[in-house]
Amino acid sequence: MRLRILGAVCATSAAAVPLIDLAAPASAQELNPAVQPGAPPPPAAPGSMQAAAMGTLADRHVYFARRYHRLLGDPLSRPERRALRQEVAQLRPPALRAMTRDLRGDIRSLRRRLDRKRNGGAPDVPIPPQLRAIAQCESRGDPRAVSAGGTYRGKYQFSFATWRSVGGKGDPAAASETEQDRRAALLYRIGGPGHWPVCGR
Repeated sequence: MRLRILGAVCATSAAAVPLIDLAAPASAQELNPAVQPGAPPPPAAPGSMQAAAMGTLADRHVYFARRYHRLLGDPLSRPERRALRQEVAQLRPPALRAMTRDLRGDIRSLRRRLDRKRNGGAPDVPIPPQLRAIAQCESRGDPRAVSAGGTYRGKYQFSFATWRSVGGKGDPAAASETEQDRRAALLYRIGGPGHWPVCGR
């Protein structure tokens, strides 16, 4: 008798309470009526995995921003770094990743400009393949080579006068190999291989 009563009560309760369709996914608005369609997702809760990931992305961006400003000679102060981190942490991850990629490209471009400036501001000049043979003949490709008498110096065995004629400063053998290549390319463009009477044949 008790079992029949319990069965009747359960059946009545089941009929009175509507069943939830578990197969149909509930929308964000159904789960939380305060969420409006098309609105950005709420910020990640502190301590969540999403917040930790955003913190890592923000730290990475600030790291590259510090490198960029150091190259400019204008390092970021600690308050500026804090403010930048707070600002970028509000961005969506795809936007922040794109900004960081652009910043890394800017760093590469700035480094190339600074390298050209350190190398005497010489413009980018195509290096003729003949210069490789000349360098091998003159110094075996050694940018620090100096002739026995000290007159000819560096990878292309510049004299001081010839080095200065293409904008070089100081000792050719002390210049970077990149600068020596550029100065030799300028010299080759001006007068061809005749500047190297033996190895330029």
